[in-house]
Amino acid sequence: MLLIINIFINTHKSNTIMKGFLTTHKGMGDIAVLEVKELIGKNSEIDEGCIAFDIQEYEDLFKLCYRSQSAIGIYYFLCKFDFDDLFNDFKKNIQKINFNEWLSKNTQFRVRCKKNYDNEISTPEIEQKLGELIIGHIQEKYGYEQKVNLDNPDITMFVYLNKNKCYFGIDFAGFDLSKRSYNIFTHPAAVKGTIGYFLVRLAEYNKNETLLYGFSSSGTISIEAALFALDFPINFFNKEKFAFLKFEKFKNYNFKKFFEKIDKGIKNYDLNVYNMDSSMKYLNFAKKNSKIAGIDKKIKFSRMDIEWLDTKFEKGKVDKIIAVMPSLKTKEIDKLYNEFFYQAEFILNNKGKIVLIGDKEEIKKYSDKYKFKVSNEKSISSGKKEYKILILNKPKKH
Repeated sequence: MLLIINIFINTHKSNTIMKGFLTTHKGMGDIAVLEVKELIGKNSEIDEGCIAFDIQEYEDLFKLCYRSQSAIGIYYFLCKFDFDDLFNDFKKNIQKINFNEWLSKNTQFRVRCKKNYDNEISTPEIEQKLGELIIGHIQEKYGYEQKVNLDNPDITMFVYLNKNKCYFGIDFAGFDLSKRSYNIFTHPAAVKGTIGYFLVRLAEYNKNETLLYGFSSSGTISIEAALFALDFPINFFNKEKFAFLKFEKFKNYNFKKFFEKIDKGIKNYDLNVYNMDSSMKYLNFAKKNSKIAGIDKKIKFSRMDIEWLDTKFEKGKVDKIIAVMPSLKTKEIDKLYNEFFYQAEFILNNKGKIVLIGDKEEIKKYSDKYKFKVSNEKSISSGKKEYKILILNKPKKH
């Protein structure tokens, strides 16, 4: 069996360069690039909401589907082109694609489209028209009509449109990778897991550091931090869901062995990740979600108001603080923000960082009082919602 697997892998390493691409949130490309480099050792080209990269073998895409915390989707790259007329240019560019490599007479397919711009043509109309063009091309070149299944296809062809650029590929995951299976108990202000991961990486957190997640809502950021630190695959409990498992091309591949190899790399470190909230209800939500994620024993949970942080942590003992600042009335903002930065100034060490989502002016106003310096600002979009992120450093001691 091992010989068969090796032959399979080697026969799928082509002399031609194979590529993949990944979709993520607008503004998150640099972190997605960093993650791809760490997971498969490849450099990437950044586009808006998308990065493209070379792959050595199809296993690289399997691994990204299983482990990527930044991805919304993972795709095998078929072609990319600039277009003036989408449908005419699409028809021209698919002429060079060998669809036989992925589709047989009995394969059922669909087209799914995501567009990063507004125009008069709806997404369902684009999907239908591009599907018709693929069917017409296959009919002309191979002499049969490709089967369509919009609900449960064998293969999904994916089109990402960014202004006048078209990325065309094959969906290897088959589901939205930004949706976390652990996110069962939710808070109205909770961020998506992908954004939580983004904040953890902006903080440059590592497994040896003490990380505090304040105003924890449903625990997303502490969970993402622990999964990252432990090399715990984000889709550990989704092994059976991946689209690539059904591809005829990989029918002889030993996926059981593939997953087992990665799972052996899960670490068992003791972490100093603290999940704190003043609400017992939402603290219990965070505990339950972390248990579903499989890492509840690695996170320390405390019900605590912000003004008591200096009783929990000694001076300078915290390396990183991450928080989504609550939306409050003016009087409540004054009390909470003052207390937050007063406590942060005490517990954060001199090389520490704070990463915050919140109102830029309010954060700057109160952080200035305690001499914190804004070292970087980021903006990230999830659907129509835009988040402003500020990274702050401890004032330098002279």
